[in-house]
Amino acid sequence: MLDVCLLGTGGMMPLSYRWLTSLMMRYNGTSILIDCGEGTQIAMAKKGWSPKPIDIICFTHFHADHISGIVGMLLCMGNADRTEPVTMIGPRGLERVINSMRIIAPELPFELNFIEITELEQEFDFGDFRIRAFRANHNIMCYGYSLEIDRTGKFDVERAKALNIPVNMWGRLQNGEEIEYEGRYLTPDMVLGPDRKGIKLTYCTDSRPTDMIVKNAADSDLFICEGMYGEPGMEKKARENKHMTFYEAADMAKRANVKELWLTHYSPSLNYPKEYENAAREIFPNTHTCKDGRTKEINFEE
Repeated sequence: MLDVCLLGTGGMMPLSYRWLTSLMMRYNGTSILIDCGEGTQIAMAKKGWSPKPIDIICFTHFHADHISGIVGMLLCMGNADRTEPVTMIGPRGLERVINSMRIIAPELPFELNFIEITELEQEFDFGDFRIRAFRANHNIMCYGYSLEIDRTGKFDVERAKALNIPVNMWGRLQNGEEIEYEGRYLTPDMVLGPDRKGIKLTYCTDSRPTDMIVKNAADSDLFICEGMYGEPGMEKKARENKHMTFYEAADMAKRANVKELWLTHYSPSLNYPKEYENAAREIFPNTHTCKDGRTKEINFEE
């Protein structure tokens, strides 16, 4: 099960009723944060989720509304007695940007490990899951991210019995371990069925629509995408500012064959995104205009 919370849905500047864009995910004891605009730690406190278990922080780009809350977040994590290292992923220059901001927070009780993205598409394996970064089309270097959780095949008890594999080795094989036993070499494929469908979530803000986004969002269980403008007649402004309309995001969701689309990163001038939700649903029916704190549990399909 993957827990997902869209902590904030605002773009450019926080409002009294809308924090800046940030996404938090929790899986198997690990928490992942994508973007950290001003006030993200307050939005997290309102949700009731702790910053202490955040192991990975990804940044789409270095505009202030996506990164200006990181110093406060790191201090919150330190004050919560975090001591384990934290991994940060982002565009080239990440280490320099973060360390320059840390001039007001020079001492932390944990290490920061930086991974700077150098390719158009780049994958990072964390064992239980993979994070894939892909280039977006904004007015500075910007990336989207897909989180993928694989699921092995179902354990075949009858095959294990027929092969006379001791019960105390079943769990090790199910976890992918290869075992030497009484002159035999036991491998997981001997007792596991075909791989089952896993979980995939894709997140992208601050971009024009691109085939790269569609490709990486393909077949996602949840696609979280910016919808800066919902009002009719904003297409020209979206093109000029390298952002998207609701309808462009919905079209990408349709082409990518995703299950569900959450719109986020609204313009401060867009007071009531839900007014335009039905129009976007004419393109992609399972579209949702999100408010801060929207949460979902994504479960494995049986």
